[in-house]
Amino acid sequence: MPRGTPRRLVAIIGATATGKTALSIAVAHALDGEIVNADSRQIYRGMDIGTAKPTPAEQAAAPHHLIDILDPDETLTLAAYLDLAKAALEDIWSRGKQPIVAGGTGQYVWALLEGWRVPRVPPDRELRARREARAALEGPSTLLEELRALDPASADRIDPNNARRIIRAIEVTVATGRPFSEWQKKDRPGYDTRVVGLRMDRPALHARIDARVDAMMGAGLVDEVQRLNATGYACDLPAMSGIGYRQICEHLRGERTLDAAIARIKTETHRLARMQHAWFKPADARIHWLHALAPSLLREALSVLSA
Repeated sequence: MPRGTPRRLVAIIGATATGKTALSIAVAHALDGEIVNADSRQIYRGMDIGTAKPTPAEQAAAPHHLIDILDPDETLTLAAYLDLAKAALEDIWSRGKQPIVAGGTGQYVWALLEGWRVPRVPPDRELRARREARAALEGPSTLLEELRALDPASADRIDPNNARRIIRAIEVTVATGRPFSEWQKKDRPGYDTRVVGLRMDRPALHARIDARVDAMMGAGLVDEVQRLNATGYACDLPAMSGIGYRQICEHLRGERTLDAAIARIKTETHRLARMQHAWFKPADARIHWLHALAPSLLREALSVLSA
């Protein structure tokens, strides 16, 4: 990329198993870049196989950021992710390198690329408990009226039956003194963006997913889950609810045969890919879609990202 151009952030996105890791490493080599992880599961230490985390060899092939930053019993809010990601971007730019965001967690990707305002408000468990009890007794409409008095714009926009979302809007408004609707706006990022999306026909993608799940099993996914349990990371942790870990936990508890667990992992991963398509829409003009199996994939991606 020519020196003197405005700061640029490039992103490589798409459904699971479309080859984002391999392409991001190749692009990093070509653009003197460093990779910023945008996968909400690869942040956890010790959860390597089931998250399809870049291997040690892949991580050595190009600098990676925001991988292995938490233990499985810790949590990372979207606000905290954005703080860490922005710090990584500034560090990479400061050294004259090209940051490359790569991952399939749409919320992470778009929050970073679009400049989402995200309130730094941790859950208020007492507030939530009180309002959840009210919703159970009186229905969510009573909460909606409370929200309307604080923030009419949010009350008009939020699904009146979504008690959890209404409670969060009240929680943020009370904690920050600013209407929740103000937090839904976006601030223009101080950088140019280029986004490459990897696409694949559904039958081919499902076959690729299934082959990857089989490879995970061969690489020792069951052993990985057992090792995490033995280290003190129980199956009821939120981090362990991810696809692969949840089903192997069910198998270890005797609730599924291993074959049934493997079949379920494949089915749930197919479903995840469909959900990711909701975040990364084919008609989104910001995304330059490329076929993941194209022989000229790297050349096409570099043409888009360097334009």
